[in-house]
Amino acid sequence: MATKLIADSGATKCSWYLMEKKKNTKVATTGLNPYFLKPESILDVLSQYLLPALNNKKVDEIYFYGAGLSTIENKKIMRKILSKTFPDATIEINSDLIAAARATCGHSKGVVSILGTGSGCAYFNGKKIIQEQNGIGYVLGDEGSGAYLGRKVLQYYLYKTFDEDLMNAFEKKYNTSRAEILNNTYQKPFPSQYLAGFSIFLSENRGHYMVENIIEDGLNDFIVTHLYKFREAWTMPLHFIGGIAFAFKDVLKELCNTYELELGNIQKQPIEALASYHQ
Repeated sequence: MATKLIADSGATKCSWYLMEKKKNTKVATTGLNPYFLKPESILDVLSQYLLPALNNKKVDEIYFYGAGLSTIENKKIMRKILSKTFPDATIEINSDLIAAARATCGHSKGVVSILGTGSGCAYFNGKKIIQEQNGIGYVLGDEGSGAYLGRKVLQYYLYKTFDEDLMNAFEKKYNTSRAEILNNTYQKPFPSQYLAGFSIFLSENRGHYMVENIIEDGLNDFIVTHLYKFREAWTMPLHFIGGIAFAFKDVLKELCNTYELELGNIQKQPIEALASYHQ
């Protein structure tokens, strides 16, 4: 049996799954998005964290799925990096939407969405993606994502829209300031991950009408802005991948019922399903 290394990289975290004849090994590193990290930084992560965790084992096949890999140029960059690290391996590079499609649909047709740090969706015909709504990033879009919802949390706090209970809960949890928030958002690296971190506040305060409104409005924005672009969304199951989708699956279910859409699979992470797909 060939030794296979499968990777699913989001903006925040990259999950690795090494499949060997007698055992499987799971490893987690920081996200490896070529839009955010320079090639030398990605190489450093692989050499300092991944290879030691894999005990420098020889890998025959690599299937790398990741955010930021919808362009040919970024795919070439990632292939070159992986070829340097694993010179004897055959390498397949795909976008995170392909990962989501293979993990949720397998070889069946469906509309698949990613709701994690960022967001995106596509129609998968069982073999390949036919149509997709590419994310345009946390500044211009990413409706329904962690960054989108986290940004709303910060807006409600900084504008003092939250009531007294939520203002106190926010200040107790984060102990931050307006200056620190603005500095992290506009001056420091990885602002999308920073914003997405505040979506946890929503999970921890479920039941409050302001929190429920933020969640429902954010996910509704995703459905109306993106899923409505697919005629298949009305006739095929809608599958979701990502921490936001998993955390607020009850809201997704309610929205799909309201719009008379068929809700399919909801998975927090695709790595296990991808391992089964490539087995």
